[in-house]
Amino acid sequence: MLRTPTDVYTIVPTSRAMGHVRVPGDKSISHRYAMLAAIADGDSTITGYSPGADCAATLDCLRGLGVAIQRSPDGALLVAGRGVGGLRAPAAPLDALNSGTTMRLLSGIVAGHSFKTVITGDSSLRRRPMRRIVEPLTRMGARIDADDGRPPLTIEGGALRGITHEPQVPSAQVKSGVLLAGLHASGRTRVVEVIPTRDHTERALEAFGATVVRDQNGIEVSGGQRLCAQALTVPGDISGAAFWASLAGGTPGSSIEIDGVGLNLSRISVLDVYRRAGVSVELSGTHESAGERVGAVRFAFASSESFTVEPWEAPLVIDEIPALAALAAMMPPGHTFTVRGAGELRVKESDRISALAAGFRAMGSHVDEYEDGFTLESRPLTGGAVDAAGDHRLAMSFAIAATRAQGRTTIGGASSVDVSYPGFFDELARLTR
Repeated sequence: MLRTPTDVYTIVPTSRAMGHVRVPGDKSISHRYAMLAAIADGDSTITGYSPGADCAATLDCLRGLGVAIQRSPDGALLVAGRGVGGLRAPAAPLDALNSGTTMRLLSGIVAGHSFKTVITGDSSLRRRPMRRIVEPLTRMGARIDADDGRPPLTIEGGALRGITHEPQVPSAQVKSGVLLAGLHASGRTRVVEVIPTRDHTERALEAFGATVVRDQNGIEVSGGQRLCAQALTVPGDISGAAFWASLAGGTPGSSIEIDGVGLNLSRISVLDVYRRAGVSVELSGTHESAGERVGAVRFAFASSESFTVEPWEAPLVIDEIPALAALAAMMPPGHTFTVRGAGELRVKESDRISALAAGFRAMGSHVDEYEDGFTLESRPLTGGAVDAAGDHRLAMSFAIAATRAQGRTTIGGASSVDVSYPGFFDELARLTR
């Protein structure tokens, strides 16, 4: 792997992948622990907080709201909670950078505070639609201004009332933003889920002492609950682990073990997809920490099978689809990977469907693109020049597949991996050495 000064990584083909690795702390859980610690009573300690730029943006936004956050000598995060409703009016706009999670979840929190907050982001985030969080928060009583439903969001918060909300598109971020607003609202707030999404927010709320009511149709919280400070450890990110799963599963004779991975039941549907694709998946040492299941996972090459992601399961593996595409591209010619029901990919850090299709076509795969997904047919990978479109997951996806190409592959915009996985290319070089 070679890096040039112009933010381009060059991937050299390899024939093996082997070793142990520990992935960065889970982004989704890191965001939630930091935000709940900020509105809890007392001082919380968070170990293993994600080192990526997205989660750093959450910390900077919380500091802008008056939350004191420090690092201990051992690297743990120390967060001085201000209590529910106790945040301070920011002196300047809060910058979520490229993090949609930061913007949507934090919007729910500040909507319950009686001051004005402006939340903005980088050029990519300012293009992403926010109506799905603006609409329910407005119904709860907040006043929100946004240009065509896009950031920056100007939020005039205050007294909120509980509502029942059924998102038109399944989204853990929207669900979470509404539930966090519900903590600051009068009465009960309920989010109806026809298709379940990841439940990190519900588990984190319970870890901080809140009562969450769950049933087959949704999740409910009562307003006015207080949160208690906690000492928590963030498990490793299964979305980061998925790239090593594809590397091992797509490289004959390879095996990679990942320690301390989060194995939340709402996140491990991707393991079933890997098994359907022929990858050997073994779990060990599983235990529970703050309501989150954690353990080690060993991925190994076994066989190669065409596979699909159906519309009903797409919301549960939405972040892992680029990694799955890398596995599919590495398979013997003629194998296919089809995704449907994943239109949400078009409004991520990039239009992930179009950018992914363009990149894999440039490397030699055949890709048919749909409005809500794609079909990738594996063909001999030639290598070439690809553009990650500033999207961390695409940069990692192209890099993994490029290890099995016939020639070198250059990836433009590859430094975007720092959003979620600083040091990714160093780990890739170590595992394929």
